Order: sequence, then C-alpha cells, then structure tokens
Amino acid sequence: MIVSPSLLAANFLDLRKDIEMLNTSNADWLHLDVMDGSFVPNISFGFPVLEQVAKICEKPLDVHFMILQPERYIKQTAALGAMMMNVHYEACTHLHRTVQEIHDAGMKAAVTLNPSTPICMLEDIICDVDMVLLMSVNPGFGGQKFIMNTLDKVRQLRELIARKGSKALIEVDGGVQHETAPLLAEAGVDVMVAGSYVFKADDPHANIDELKRL
Repeated sequence: MIVSPSLLAANFLDLRKDIEMLNTSNADWLHLDVMDGSFVPNISFGFPVLEQVAKICEKPLDVHFMILQPERYIKQTAALGAMMMNVHYEACTHLHRTVQEIHDAGMKAAVTLNPSTPICMLEDIICDVDMVLLMSVNPGFGGQKFIMNTLDKVRQLRELIARKGSKALIEVDGGVQHETAPLLAEAGVDVMVAGSYVFKADDPHANIDELKRL
C-alpha cells in the first residue's frame, strides 16, 4: 500500500519536526491539501508554505487542490518539484485540457471526486489520468467520519479502470484509520491518505507501517 500522510493534520507550530518525522518514516508521499475558502468552506495554506515544505521534505509531493480554477497554479506547482498535481472534477470547466497541461509541466495528473459525484463522470478521462482520488469525507476539514459508500465507489472505479484499460491508481482521503483501512484495501485502493491517524498518533511510524502492510 502507498501511504501519503496529510500535512493538514500536522503541527503548524513545528512543521519542520513533523516533516523530519516523515522523512525518517516508511511513508511514500506527502499529501498537501490546498484550500481556498470558496470551493471548500475552509482555508489551509498556499505557496509560501508549500515552497518551504518542498525544501525540506524528502518524500514526493502529492498536491491536492481544493480550489476553483486550479489550472492557474500549474506552473507554480511544477516549480515546487511536485510529483502529482491533483484537481477536482467539480472545479475544472475544461478538465481534459487541465490534465494535459499538468502532464506538459512534467507532473503526474490526478482528478478528485467529491462524495456525491458518481464514478461514471470519469468515463472519458480515466485513461488520461495517473490517479483518481475519492473523497471519503466532504472536503474542507480534517477529522471527519468516514462515508461507508466510498467502498462501493472504490469497487466501481476498479471496474471502470479494468474495463477501459487505464493504469490509474486509486487514492482515498478521509477517515482512514485502523478500522476503515483494511476495508479500503480489500475494495481495491492503491494509495491511502491519512492525517490524524499519522500526525496525532503516539507512534506515527508504527501507524504508517500498519497501513503499508495492507
């Protein structure tokens, strides 16, 4: 299992300590949630923070834009050295163009679906993206309860990927912990985003290792 801890749950008074913890862990990526207060009802952090994080993080950056018109920031995201730029289906008027521009900038392209957006909306884009992120909570805040219907959506997405011959990974974000993670793994998830389960843990390395073994 690929594990991508979410910086949103980290201690923002001591980000260096938490990032150094990740650097010495078996985590695969670092998940970065950028929120604008318009697309989602919260504001997180922007490029001043991202640029400093990128300087010291040794893990590939998995940047998730929960914002309107994310295409405005493709060049800036590429300049960070980001591995993955992730945009919401619901936020992109011209999704295919945005995916192309992300690839042209040298990054992998991912698309996210909100809990109420059906998998069928990906029929015409699934072969063009490197990953699909399914939100298992409503985007905007950490620490929410896992939406169980996500398991059915993972299975539907796995079927679509197989039917279309896509190589896209399946990522899930929201409510990932010791009870939900095995269910997600069984349903066919490739990447798990974990916030509180990692950064609020007494032993973050142990929780990361637990997820990786799934």
